Amino acid sequence: MAFQKERSAGYLANQMARLFAKGLHERIRPLDLAPAQFMTLLALWDEDGLTQIELVRRLDVEQATMANTLTRMERDGLIERRANPEDGRSQAIHLTPRAKALRDPATAAARAQNAAALADFSEEERETFLALMRRAIAAMHKD
Repeated sequence: MAFQKERSAGYLANQMARLFAKGLHERIRPLDLAPAQFMTLLALWDEDGLTQIELVRRLDVEQATMANTLTRMERDGLIERRANPEDGRSQAIHLTPRAKALRDPATAAARAQNAAALADFSEEERETFLALMRRAIAAMHKD
């Protein structure tokens, strides 16, 4: 039987993620943010002062990728690194006032992208779709 990409969860999830990321990038570009920076900011808006390794674990990205993202964010005035009071061998990542001020416009951009992506869904379909996505993600975390 031939591979049918329209019946492949992986293919469809990848295509949807790529299109979503492209749309989000367009919406946050006026804020001088890149998608990786936005993802990192989401984690830090939830809990300021995380370490790099905590961000790597929470965002499920490679250490080198996070290091590069944080370097760019520090250069762009979004974060500052401070000695971690709980572990002198690591640094805590803290938001700058500029990053804190971006929270509302950046999350509004993300909400707009979500709304655009789910515009043709009923409220019930949205809830079902999101629940199924969460289940698929949870199943893959078990492996």
